[in-house]
Amino acid sequence: MPDKPRYTFHYTPAAYFSSLDLAADYTPPEFEREGFIHCTDGAQNMLQTANYHYNRDLRDFIALYLDKTLIKSPIRYEDPAEIYPHIYGPLNRDAIVREVPALRDVAGTFLLMPEIEE
Repeated sequence: MPDKPRYTFHYTPAAYFSSLDLAADYTPPEFEREGFIHCTDGAQNMLQTANYHYNRDLRDFIALYLDKTLIKSPIRYEDPAEIYPHIYGPLNRDAIVREVPALRDVAGTFLLMPEIEE
């Protein structure tokens, strides 16, 4: 993926993520229905996505920073802007390079997270 960023983001409810077996590959709650894992390239794009999709969901979320070079399942960009990769299979845990609490302001709006330096 030379023309795409190496890292991508995925938000998930913190309680759900912490309830999973750490020895097993990760799949989000929607995986069985959708067949893939939603991701977003770029911290600013992830911020917009989180506030659009999860702003009214008041659960605590975490941001998973994923190294796409380590992901074993197929990755496909199916959007014209090519900033929303889909992972078609479970996510191997060693591709998760950082887990960060998704911070919000007092109104519940998600706040920008730092990028990972390439």
